Amino acid sequence: MNDNIPSLVVCEVDVSLQEKLKKFRFRKETNNAAILMKIDMEKQLVVLEEEYEIFEVRNPDDLTEEWLKEKLSFFR
Repeated sequence: MNDNIPSLVVCEVDVSLQEKLKKFRFRKETNNAAILMKIDMEKQLVVLEEEYEIFEVRNPDDLTEEWLKEKLSFFR
C-alpha cells in the first residue's frame, strides 16, 4: 500500500441525529431551517452541532448587508 495516500475512514451517524434528520426531512413547517452537523473524530461519529430556524420572511429590498451579517453570523 502506498504510504502517501491516506486511508479512508467512514463515520457512522449518531442514532439520535438519524431520527432528528428524518423528522427534519419530513417536517411540515415552511420556514427556513438548518441542521449543522460535525464529526466526532475520536468516536468516528457524525453528531448534531446545532439547529437553526429562521422565522423572518423579508422583502428582497430589506436585505441589507447589515441585516444579512446579523442573521448569518452563526456561519462564522
